[in-house]
Amino acid sequence: MIAIFIVFAITGSLAGKLAGPLTEWIGLGRNETHGFLYWTARIFLIFPIYQVILIVIGWLFGQFQFFWNFEKKMLKRLGMGFLFR
Repeated sequence: MIAIFIVFAITGSLAGKLAGPLTEWIGLGRNETHGFLYWTARIFLIFPIYQVILIVIGWLFGQFQFFWNFEKKMLKRLGMGFLFR
């Protein structure tokens, strides 16, 4: 259980940290765009970053199967179950 909590903590923090430079890189920097557009883009970027990092960090902690099943379940609930057929 502790490893799973650590993976979630690392993944959430890392996804949030990576979204900032990525928005800058694609030209939607905080100073160049309206605040609403910046934060909307950043939130939409966090989602796919989080999904990928969750699997990678879960694998590093030896919990790949748990997080792979978690990922499939979450994406199916969001209506993206077609990705796993």
